[in-house]
Amino acid sequence: MKIGILGGTFNPIHIAHLRIAEEVRDRIDLAKVVFVPAATPPHKPLAEDLPFACRYEMVRRALVGNPCFDLSDIEGKRAGKSYSIDTLEAFRSELPDDEFFFIIGSDSFLDIGSWHEYAAIFSLCNIVVVERPGAVVTALDQALPVAIAHEFCYYAAEKRLAHRSGYSVYYLEGVPLDISSSAIRKLARLGRSVRYLVPETVEHYIKEQRLYAYAR
Repeated sequence: MKIGILGGTFNPIHIAHLRIAEEVRDRIDLAKVVFVPAATPPHKPLAEDLPFACRYEMVRRALVGNPCFDLSDIEGKRAGKSYSIDTLEAFRSELPDDEFFFIIGSDSFLDIGSWHEYAAIFSLCNIVVVERPGAVVTALDQALPVAIAHEFCYYAAEKRLAHRSGYSVYYLEGVPLDISSSAIRKLARLGRSVRYLVPETVEHYIKEQRLYAYAR
């Protein structure tokens, strides 16, 4: 089975997250996409210090009704920083016969050299790099950290990097929706509407729980 893995703080989850997952599912022909909220993100402090349980619940509500989308609390159960390498190894161990596609934004890919044990990630799964606003990757091979560039062959016509492990890195253009969680949090703090930026179920939850000091 071909399974996508989409991680993030989801603070909050929004329409662009869902559209990215759907684009990758459709283009790569995945059986499903698993959303994995981070408990303790390793790269930067969690804005608003919103508990994992709240972010997990928003994702759960956002995915209701889509049988191709699933949700995992694997990082909420694990102590310490939410490193992607640990999550991917856990999925591989639990489902050794499945093929995984780790979905990340082009902005994250451009910074992957700073990730914990980043080089090992390419030997665990395929990676799907999704174009994000302001972070267009014109050539995947040029975006690789120099230390591991020799491990890949670049197929420009396919916009694909082939890793020596047998896995690939794919680049998907034409997906960008210029929506950010930080902009949504700011609107909520100002008491302004976040409708059509997040699923209706998530909007209701933000209001009910008065997340981000929602004023309405």
